[in-house]
Amino acid sequence: MTATAAGNRPVRIPTDRYISPAFLQLETERLWPRVWQLACPVDQVAHSGDYYEYRCGPLSVLVVRGDDGELRAFQNACRHRGSAICEGSGSGLTQLRCPFHGWTWNLRGALREIPSRKQYGLTNDEVPLVEARVETWGPLVFVNCDPDAEPLAMFLDPLPAESAWARLDEFRCTAMVSIPARCNWKTLIDGFSETYHVQGIHPEMLGMCDDVNGPQVTWNRAGRLTQSYGLPSPRLGASGSVDDQYVWDHFVRVMGSRVGADMSNPGPCPPVGEGETLRDVLARLVAELGAARGNDYSRFTVAQLLDMEQYNLFPNLTVLVFADMVQVVRARPGAGVSDAYMDAMSFDRFPPAHPVPRRRPFEIELDPDGELPLGLVLNQDLANFARSQRGMHQPGLTDLHISPVEECRIVNQHRNLEEFLGL
Repeated sequence: MTATAAGNRPVRIPTDRYISPAFLQLETERLWPRVWQLACPVDQVAHSGDYYEYRCGPLSVLVVRGDDGELRAFQNACRHRGSAICEGSGSGLTQLRCPFHGWTWNLRGALREIPSRKQYGLTNDEVPLVEARVETWGPLVFVNCDPDAEPLAMFLDPLPAESAWARLDEFRCTAMVSIPARCNWKTLIDGFSETYHVQGIHPEMLGMCDDVNGPQVTWNRAGRLTQSYGLPSPRLGASGSVDDQYVWDHFVRVMGSRVGADMSNPGPCPPVGEGETLRDVLARLVAELGAARGNDYSRFTVAQLLDMEQYNLFPNLTVLVFADMVQVVRARPGAGVSDAYMDAMSFDRFPPAHPVPRRRPFEIELDPDGELPLGLVLNQDLANFARSQRGMHQPGLTDLHISPVEECRIVNQHRNLEEFLGL
């Protein structure tokens, strides 16, 4: 079952990991109860009485902002007969009351009330809610059901230091959406752990990013890709073979909102001055739009304004960081081995002294007959996952052949998976 490689030859990963119900059960028993995972944005639980239920397979963790302002997490189960106490998300809680028989705890997890208490002979101290660990990184709330797990800072290391330039604490979540996907959760997150696929399913990106020369690095639980935008892919030919108008057209189609352009109608390319490049112009437009919204981007370089830093965090998270926006994609297991959920979250930067209090992000509801609200690139990704999963069920395909260089972040993912599952 072990992923193996020799020299520069491919790492062979058994397809069984993606299609076996027994392997899914192993993950349910050994991975999800023991690993740090993103539960929700801080904005979901910014104020006293806010709550958010995070589900991952059979796990249900309740994140609550207490009346003392502290963030807490509890395994979402009544100590009486196991009923889930809260579902979904909301605000205004003053207590945690089981809807089944009315056992009630305060927002700090201490028992407050048992109807017909004399029948049970219990004191409040005997049955607090079962805690889960909860910590934050920037605008993200993480939980872990294992009381003996390493601290989140150690699990993330060195991501907080590597991403410090972006000042992630200044970002607020503006929108969230959760979409069923017809694939294994690893099939989904693997798709956000390499850019080898850009030439295949994202042809629009070839005109506006370098998908060939992006440096990658892997650490213990994480990895990073840096990818330059605002220039054509080397796959399109020698330098100078693609003009600025071509790059502008593709940049606007993929992410025109970053420069205030109409994504459906790019229009003429802005003038590029003597001694400038189109990247300089695009960076200036990003900064000007940020300034109009009260953000000072003068501290950022052209590379920081135009390049994407993609952080992959084991087991199921990718975080795309730009100077002006952050996008997060999370994969969660579904009911079966070929079912998953793709959760997408969008974050915008707000000035540190912004007068508007934090607000709960807009949770997008899907129109089953309409186009998915993810944008061009993520919609293309989602459509590809079902094809990948279907192919892995073929009986002659026993192994995947993964590049230890181009797809090193997938290799790192499986190294961690083997560690947690004891393979």
